[in-house]
Amino acid sequence: MSMITADGEEESENIALVRVVLGGLYAIWLREVKRAIRDRGQLFGGFSRPILWVVIMGVGLNPYFRGEVYGEVRFVVPYTYLQFIFPAVIALNILYTSVQAAVSVIWDREFGFLREVLVSPMPRSVILLGKVLGGATVALFHGSLALVLSYFADVPISPGDILSGLGLMFLLAFGLTSLGVIIANRIRSFEGFGVFSNAVILPLYFTSSSVFPLDPALTSAQTRVVYPEWLVRVVELNPLTYAVDALRGNFIHFYQFDPRLGPLVMAAMAVGFFTIALIEFRRN
Repeated sequence: MSMITADGEEESENIALVRVVLGGLYAIWLREVKRAIRDRGQLFGGFSRPILWVVIMGVGLNPYFRGEVYGEVRFVVPYTYLQFIFPAVIALNILYTSVQAAVSVIWDREFGFLREVLVSPMPRSVILLGKVLGGATVALFHGSLALVLSYFADVPISPGDILSGLGLMFLLAFGLTSLGVIIANRIRSFEGFGVFSNAVILPLYFTSSSVFPLDPALTSAQTRVVYPEWLVRVVELNPLTYAVDALRGNFIHFYQFDPRLGPLVMAAMAVGFFTIALIEFRRN
């Protein structure tokens, strides 16, 4: 009888502990989401960025999205530039929002909130997970804002495309928010974070085959003749390349690489960056 009582008490304590951990996780997640909602500048950027890229860049460069081969003018890929760049604009919105969401780590460190949370009984892994999930949720919302422009970009999207796309977008947002936390753990000022994060965001995006394609009709050797070899190598080594390719395959059904690579690289990014962020977060 006493053994049954002891087991029952232990089980109750475990349930109570799980509830406390989940409650703390939810509180941190909700705090990150509310902070982003109140930031009107971030919300404006989430709307204006895709409009700028799709309407101005997409329309302006659309007539030049073609190549000349043996005197014959043809499109590099069988899509308009608006269609080609549309999934990359989704990735851009996620990239900016994910990395910028991690500035809350610096904010909380600066004003003492992070110290108060770290001395609480809650595991640091749960604290970090709550912050990353909050940032990823906001980034997913900003990425979804770009989906509104699908009609303008002449990209027909089915409900199945939306569901699978949201899964890929969240995976990308989680990995990139973790990357932002890694940067925030190394940078101690708001100004330094802004400069350094842009130094990461812009090269990552522009070398991810987001605004120009590596012509899939060319062999690997031909590609290195058309493009500088160093640029091809950078594009192939950039993990964001495969994330953009996965989104492009999901929304316009066009792949430049093996379709299996995108989700695998995105999952590896999410796990890898979160692990590194957790190691550094525990040192705080």
